[in-house]
Amino acid sequence: MSGKKIIAVFGATGAQGGGLVRAIAADKAGPFSARAITRKPDSSQAKALAVLGIEVVAGDTDRPDSLAGALAGAWGAYCVTNFWEHLSVERETAQATAMARATRKAGVRHVVWSTLEDTRKWVPVQDDRLPTLHGKYKVPHFDSKGAVDEVFTREAGPTTFLMAAFYWDNFVHFGMGPRKMGDGLVLALPLGGAKLPGIATLDIGRCAYGIFREGPKLVGERIGVAGESLTGQEMAVKMGRAMGKTITFSDVPFDAYRKLGFPGAEDLGNMFQFQQMLGEEFQRYRDPRRSRELNPQLQDFDAWLAVNAAKIAIA
Repeated sequence: MSGKKIIAVFGATGAQGGGLVRAIAADKAGPFSARAITRKPDSSQAKALAVLGIEVVAGDTDRPDSLAGALAGAWGAYCVTNFWEHLSVERETAQATAMARATRKAGVRHVVWSTLEDTRKWVPVQDDRLPTLHGKYKVPHFDSKGAVDEVFTREAGPTTFLMAAFYWDNFVHFGMGPRKMGDGLVLALPLGGAKLPGIATLDIGRCAYGIFREGPKLVGERIGVAGESLTGQEMAVKMGRAMGKTITFSDVPFDAYRKLGFPGAEDLGNMFQFQQMLGEEFQRYRDPRRSRELNPQLQDFDAWLAVNAAKIAIA
């Protein structure tokens, strides 16, 4: 590890950060070493990283004073938040701002910030094409990240902005898999006829590693990553083939999805509609070709299904 540049990774026990620290650790001959930052260094997830030889340190984005030590000596930093842990825009904003400012104070040379679009730049609050949520947001979990981009530009270390696509892992962990309807199985999502860019969560971290490897020449750039962009029908057919079942696709109306009542339903309904409204512009920002340049191991949907189809629960 001597002489290697340290990349400090927030969210290292989560999906994106976990993929990044493992990618760094797997590249034995590479120029970097990974430092996992976690609120719970004694957790089983953190201990599993330590077994791989990854440095694990304590740091809590809800406690900005804990971040200086976690970032000390780091050349790079990966900054990511988890809105779905608490569903609070205010908390996510505070966490992201604390990370941004801490990277500048620590002298970090290259920051990668996992962000998303602030949808209000395309659909202002007064625009009724999308319902306004909580009085000031269109897609809260997008807007909260996108609004902090200016903080990273002004107050963080030199930053590259990474935008992920829909997690295919949501079919396993988020209850978005196929459902029994009548005598068949149906994959139901509100796409409005649009293609959905998707990616394996593991590949987000690998793409982030590719950004660090290309280096500070990417500072200021916005890079969207995706493994493949598919219609709902294409996803259903591929999923059915991998699971050995016949699965059809139902394109749920956006309003109906927003009314499903689970936590975040309105947010996600607006998210899918925003993607459909942006059309090719949204697709262009999530380019599988560029993603594969960053991450030669990039999986398409079939490759992801080959590993994960058996884990998809049928509701």
